[in-house]
This record gives sequence, C-alpha cells and structure tokens, in this order.
Amino acid sequence: MRARTKFILSILISFIFCILFFYYTGTTGQTGKISFQLTDLFFPFIKGPVIALGIIAIPFSILVIIGSSHAVNLTDGLDGLATGTVLISVMTLGVIAYFSGTPIVANYLNIPYLPGAHEYSVFLSALTGALFGFLWFNAHPAQVFMGDTGSLFLGATLGMIVILLKKEILLLILGAIFVSEALSVILQVGSFKLTGKRIFKMAPLHHHFELGGLKETKIVIRFWIIAVILAIISLSTLKIQ
Repeated sequence: MRARTKFILSILISFIFCILFFYYTGTTGQTGKISFQLTDLFFPFIKGPVIALGIIAIPFSILVIIGSSHAVNLTDGLDGLATGTVLISVMTLGVIAYFSGTPIVANYLNIPYLPGAHEYSVFLSALTGALFGFLWFNAHPAQVFMGDTGSLFLGATLGMIVILLKKEILLLILGAIFVSEALSVILQVGSFKLTGKRIFKMAPLHHHFELGGLKETKIVIRFWIIAVILAIISLSTLKIQ
C-alpha cells in the first residue's frame, strides 16, 4: 500500500472515531466539583480544564491520532524497541483508565471522572498480554516483526485512548520517546532541505545512536528505562496538581 493511501486511510479512520466520540458519548463530565466538556483540554499538573477547544477538538484529536500512529511507526526500527516502549505506555494508560472510571478514586485525585472508562483498562490489559507475548519473539534477535500494520495500529490506539481519557497533552510526557523519534526525522529533513546539512548521523533518533557506536540491545534497554521513568512521571501527574 502506498504511503499516501495509508495516510488518507488514517485520516478517515481518525475522523470517524472523533465523530463517534464527541457526538455519541455525551458532551459533559465531572472532575471533583468542576464540570467540563469533552472538548475541553486538560494539562498535566493543573487542576481542571485549561482550554475549551470547541469544534477545534475534532481536527486536534485527528492530529493526535495520526501523530501518535506515525511516531510509533518511526520508532519501530530496532528489535523490541517499539514493542517495549508501547507496552510500558499501555500499562500506564491502563492504570489511568481504571482510576478515571472509578468515581471515588477520580474524585480523590481530582482527575476527570469518565463513566465506563475502567472498561478501557480491560482492553489495555488484554493488549498488554498480547504485547508481552509478542515481545518474547520480537526481542533481539527478533524472530517476528510487527511491520507498518502493527506499529500504526499501536500508535493509533495510544492516540485514541488518551483522547478517551482526556490525557492528550500527557501523551507528550508518557510518549516522549515517540515524540523525540518523530521530531528527529522532521528536524533532519527540514535541516537538509534548508541548509543541505544533517543534524543527526541518521534519523530516526535510535539510528543516530546506533551509528554512534552503541549496540542495538543497549539502545533498546536504555530507551525502555527512559520509558519507565516517563511512566512514573505521568502517573505522578494524577496527584501532583
């Protein structure tokens, strides 16, 4: 399938998801004593909604899904790299989903209470099990590979889940590895077109470290460690507000 066709399909799927979410799941919610709209935007470490996106919420959410899906796709360049980092993100979102769907916990943490959100944790738990099983064979030396289908699906899933949980901005922290991988490609291409020079030895970022002399397994393990740290920081935002 051509890259343009994949991109168009990703936009179409994202658009359908956003329409179903914003128009068929209700328009309001509750966080502590503060009511909010599903089109409101929340920021980590800040109580209550920060920005009312209104109709802009739809294109913004589409951007989140597409950006997340392609960022994970770019990360899938070393054995176990994308699988491990996505696995950590999925487990973290599973915890957040359970808290968000439990009124007592949500009110205590002063995070958006989203009725039924704990059901997402069931799906995320199943996905966690699947990723553990896949990682068993995807770790170096890999016997199986997820390809574009797997990485785009996992990235889109992360994007959709953070939209459902009203944690879109938190993805910049939890998924900072994916963000850095995508930014490295953008900066590399932009720099080469504008100046004819490359910023990195090779993009995405993991290939830069690989050409710098680090072994593949060391790069992957260090990225996993960073992903765990980012997960801890993300969970801390639930209470530190």
